[in-house]
Amino acid sequence: MRPFTLNYALPSSLPTVVTPYRFDESLQLNVLPDGRPAVSDPDLLAVGTTASTAGSKTHFDD
Repeated sequence: MRPFTLNYALPSSLPTVVTPYRFDESLQLNVLPDGRPAVSDPDLLAVGTTASTAGSKTHFDD
């Protein structure tokens, strides 16, 4: 049985997300299909998809 509130609290379906980059384990970087680092793409930087804020939110010494 599904609780009544979950009908309104959760989206009915998740949006399809296409990531324009992949993680390169040897470089330890997200890279674009042409091999450039993902941080060199101004469109990606504008939306902040390649930057992590986890450290600054969880550690006071960052």
